[in-house]
Amino acid sequence: MPLLQIDNLTHSFGGLMAVAGFSTTLGEDETVGLIGPNGAGKTTIFNLLCGLYRPQKGDLSFQGQRLNDLRPHQITSLGIGRTFQNIRLWNELSVLDNLRIAHYSQMRYGFIDTFFLTSRLRATERRVHDEALELLRLFGLEAHAAERPRNLAYGMQRRVEICRALVMKPKLLLLDEPAAGMNQGEIDQLVELIQWVRRQFHVTIWIIEHQMRVIMSICDRIQVLDFGKTIAEGPPEAIRNDRRVIEAYLGEEVA
Repeated sequence: MPLLQIDNLTHSFGGLMAVAGFSTTLGEDETVGLIGPNGAGKTTIFNLLCGLYRPQKGDLSFQGQRLNDLRPHQITSLGIGRTFQNIRLWNELSVLDNLRIAHYSQMRYGFIDTFFLTSRLRATERRVHDEALELLRLFGLEAHAAERPRNLAYGMQRRVEICRALVMKPKLLLLDEPAAGMNQGEIDQLVELIQWVRRQFHVTIWIIEHQMRVIMSICDRIQVLDFGKTIAEGPPEAIRNDRRVIEAYLGEEVA
């Protein structure tokens, strides 16, 4: 059974076809790139997978369970984590609290526990605190636990966001343009981080990225979208030399 199966996914906004008959299969422990020009439908696919949009046609399943009618928090609880194009951290909370709050969908205490500060509540809060600190330690962020994310360098904020996405111990991690806005040094560190995350957490990574250096460095295979349709798929070297891909990015005359 594949980890993720998408069949004939189709979605439009008014008269604009964003995704047209997209299909793919992702297995365990692989890194797959999803690339294409701006407006090709890449982020729309991630939003459909995460339940932010409902597909107009097609099927999505994760470990054999159909996702089409599930809400975002239900999909997350199955084992799908995500980052976004624009960093979405709670800047009024500390780095540690950004991770702690991501645990709360798994909390098992209720109103009575909260009102009386029961031992179950205290034990759960200690566990969440310790697990969050351990993740920060693994990511080299422990020294910044008490800081607000907005006070960190941009590359460090991305690191916090990826760290938070791993709080729920996902089996599939979606990265939406993680290198956006980074300088070359930060991009180099990001490539190392993504490779380390895959090894350390044994997670399948599906990444959207415009930085070809990132995609070519970390992906086992790459899918290319143009106007909502898949125009090429294969290993990095084949994609690098595919005429259809060059035309989609640069135009037919230049190609």
